[in-house]
Amino acid sequence: MVFTVLLVLIPISAALKYLVGASPLLVFASSALAIAVLAEWVRRATDQLADRVGPAIGGLLTVSFGSIAELVLALFVLMRGEAAVVQAQIAGSIMGTSLFGLGLAIIVGGATRERQKFSPERAGLLSTLLILVVIALLLPAVFDASGRMSGQAASLGVTDEEVSLGVSVVLLLLYLANLAFTLVTHRDVFSNDNGSGEADWSLPFAIGVLVAATVAIAFESEMLSGTITQAAGALHLSPMFLGVIVLALVGTAGDLFAAAWFAHEDRMGLVLNICIGSAIQVALVLAPLLVIISWALGHPMTLVFSNPLHLFAIASTAFIVNAIARDGETTWFEGLLLLGVYVLFGLSFFFASPA
Repeated sequence: MVFTVLLVLIPISAALKYLVGASPLLVFASSALAIAVLAEWVRRATDQLADRVGPAIGGLLTVSFGSIAELVLALFVLMRGEAAVVQAQIAGSIMGTSLFGLGLAIIVGGATRERQKFSPERAGLLSTLLILVVIALLLPAVFDASGRMSGQAASLGVTDEEVSLGVSVVLLLLYLANLAFTLVTHRDVFSNDNGSGEADWSLPFAIGVLVAATVAIAFESEMLSGTITQAAGALHLSPMFLGVIVLALVGTAGDLFAAAWFAHEDRMGLVLNICIGSAIQVALVLAPLLVIISWALGHPMTLVFSNPLHLFAIASTAFIVNAIARDGETTWFEGLLLLGVYVLFGLSFFFASPA
């Protein structure tokens, strides 16, 4: 009911932009909130489709459309020539779901329970995969740094763009292999606790909601991307900080709401699938697709992150999640620790990226 009422943000944001001529800050805020609400509708529609078509195809739909809001938003920002903001959004999405989303969910679930348990084998597979793909994601930046430090960057015979394209192709191939692993060869490991199995929406209605929400996200993203610089100036923040914190949380809002709800229902296996799976989706699919599409659009983006703090934050997030998932149980204090680390990273990005 609440998310149905919040759909009013769509006409409100459009009116602020095209009828009232409101300030860029108001347009930015209303569009960001509208995208967050639409991301939840995309998640709901995808879940309903998954329940309709069965676990195998449903799993494919879930992982395919899980990052649609982030992808559309990043594409519009990228077309504005804000590649550094998109890089910040990628780093922020990995941190947002793995630290903020998982931490908040653990606190919500642990508020009324001494501890919550989940399958350590399942969580271990996810966290290990996250570490591996994050290492691959950081390779272009390490390559660039080593070339500059050795003074041989001009004679390496390959550019940052070419390395990023090569890494992107490998990551997408790994994504396809991951689909085969989770949906075919080891389906039994990942088939538990994936939903109610009972769809409340008809198939045409679920498809209609998914298409309508995606179109609306594109509409809102176009407005939001055009106001990032002005909104950052009005808030005395850098566009990079908005990317790593605000845009990242907006794009992953559906996952954050879902993780908190399932933690309240004591379904921590599903919570880890959502939070860690979303971070893996960003590293394996979202970042590579953005690199390849940006090349085709004429606004090439590389995986050489403009701020070294991004590299440290992404790598640290992967290892922290691995440590949390190792023992197969969580307590509210572990959730608080994850939130604390996220706040520290947020402060670091705030002071390291002056407006």
